[in-house]
This record gives sequence, structure tokens and C-alpha cells, in this order.
Amino acid sequence: MNKKIVTVLLATIFVVGLISAQNIKEDFTPSVLNQPGQLYPQVNSQGYARFKIIAPDAQSVSVSLGLGGRGSTILKKAEDGTWMGTTEGPMDEGFHYYHLTVDGGIFNDPGTSNFFGSNRWESGIEIPASDKDFYALKDVPHGHVSQIFFSSKSTNTLRRAFVYTPPGYGKDTKKRYPVLYLQHGWGEDETAWTNQGLAHFIMDNLIAEGKAKPFIIVMTYGMTNDTKFGRIQDFKIEHFQTVLIDELIPYIDNNFRTIANQPNRAMAGLSMGGMETKMITLAHSDIFSHYGLLSGGTYAPSDIKDKTKLKLVFMSCGSRENPDKVIQAANELKSAGINAVSFVSNNTAHEFLTWRRSLRELAPLLFR
Repeated sequence: MNKKIVTVLLATIFVVGLISAQNIKEDFTPSVLNQPGQLYPQVNSQGYARFKIIAPDAQSVSVSLGLGGRGSTILKKAEDGTWMGTTEGPMDEGFHYYHLTVDGGIFNDPGTSNFFGSNRWESGIEIPASDKDFYALKDVPHGHVSQIFFSSKSTNTLRRAFVYTPPGYGKDTKKRYPVLYLQHGWGEDETAWTNQGLAHFIMDNLIAEGKAKPFIIVMTYGMTNDTKFGRIQDFKIEHFQTVLIDELIPYIDNNFRTIANQPNRAMAGLSMGGMETKMITLAHSDIFSHYGLLSGGTYAPSDIKDKTKLKLVFMSCGSRENPDKVIQAANELKSAGINAVSFVSNNTAHEFLTWRRSLRELAPLLFR
């Protein structure tokens, strides 16, 4: 009897797998993040990803995909020494980190571009989103992203930041702009919001459509002491707080045409950058008037000691994170007389499409 049950189960699994394989559309095209001339990885209209690696002497090859990427995909070897495999199911829309494991060693995919995440340069793949138009490169006036270096006496280093100035910044030399200080997540750096998040394209498109007021965005490295994975409690905010408040903000105000006052200064961050944002904004309500936590926790009415100068609290997450908590927190803030807005990204988790969409929703609310 048990043998019959096992046989039936195995047959069912085989049939389900066969049906699933047959339902995969063979309309695969190279990912938009591939290096020039590289055909793989590829994605199809259903969100499946296909990988092909040349490793004739390898014994095993697999692809490890991050959140929303459906875990690990084992590749199979062909007679020509190449390895190929397709994800078991469709991936979440948007950007994903991944890497290869070849005979136990971790490597990046030579076919695609690299992005700094998980404290290392990782391979990246883009699954086209149904709403990708809002972060697409379009024929509209474009802002400028510049790399700057500023002196940090508190850390005894020269530190780097990227600064987005909106379209028209270089033409009207008398006009001044509000500033958003926008922080990355754990394991990422100051390149994340433009490389992975496409923040500059999102802003260009919103401004061109008249949906957002032009403002400057400043993105800098938020780590000032080494913190290993799983030891986030070891991170000390005081060091980065000094860098931001005492060193970076004065540099930006002295070198860019900012409106250098509290009503025209905002801070937001994703994940760990949200944690940093919450801690710093609550300690410096005299510096920032607009707060944004993107998958980075929530504020409670008891956190806000002086709501007279607070213009906005924005909190967001993916629908597969903690949407009820975010919505409830916003409602509690509203009941306390605070301008609070919540946003939930549909069908996403702790990943960059959540944060791209969050910036799209946040930007039009700033400095109104």
C-alpha cells in the first residue's frame, strides 16, 4: 500500500513539473543589465530567468538569487561545456542581486553588470515590471548626478557622496533648492540609489510630468563602523550622525545652491537607512522637517516630541513585508494631528521595486 502511495506521489510530482515546464513561454530576451554583447542571463514575459555559464571543467554550477528571486537554481551541463538552467518559477518584478556557486566557490556572472550589495559587488538582473515606465530612461530634461568628496575630521577620512541636481540647475544660477538626504540599506553604499534604485530617472520623469517639485538629493555611505551580517545591533549611530549633521550638510550648503533651513530639508532611507533616518530625525527635529522610512520601521506618536515643525512622515513597505503595521502607524500619527502617509507596494517584498515605487510616492509630497 505504501509503495503504491509513493509511486502515485512521484508520478504526480513528475506530471506537475512537466506541465510547469511546458507552460514556460520561450520568449526569452537578454536582461537589460547584461554587459555589451552578452546574451545571458535572459528573462521572459512571465518573469522567469534563464542562465548560461561557460565552465567546461566544473562539477556543479548553481545560481543563488536574493529576496523575490526564488532561491537557488541548479544549472545542468551540456556537451559543449556550458551550463544552463531556468528558475523554477517566475521572479518578482524589478531588480535582484545574484551570484554563481561553482564547485563551492562564489563568483559573479561575467555576462551581467555588478552592483554593490551584501557588502560585495554582486551580479544583477532586472525582471521588467508592469509599471516600469516611471523609472525608465526617457527623452525628457535630465538632471545631473555628480560625485563629490568631503572632509570628515570625525573619521579622519575623505568621504564620498553622490548629488543629484534637477534639470535646469545649471541654467538659473540664482535659484535655490530644497534637499533630500537619501540613505541606502545595509550592505549597500552610496551608489545604490542611482545604480539599483534609478532615483535620478524617477525624479527626472516626475519633474517632467509636473508631479514633483525640483529638489536636490544627496546620497552618502551610511556605515562608519564595521558591522557584520546578523550583528546590526553593533552599529552605532553617533558616528554617522556626526558625519551627516556636522560635516556633510555644511559641505552641501556651502557648495550647492540649497535652501539651507529646516523646512526645506528632508531625510529618508531604505531598510537600515530607514533606521538611521528615524534615529537622526528624532534627535534633530531642528534640522529636518520631512521624514521617510522605506521598509525601515515606523514612527509612533510618542516618538514625536514637537510636531509644530514637522511637515511630513512617510512610511512604506512591500505587500509581503508588514503592510498592516505601516498602515496602522500612519493612522495613529494622523489621529495625533501629524501629517502621515503610508504606501504599500503591491506584490513585492524587501527589494528595490518596493523602494523605487516608494520614492515615486514620496517625492511629490516633499516641500509642497
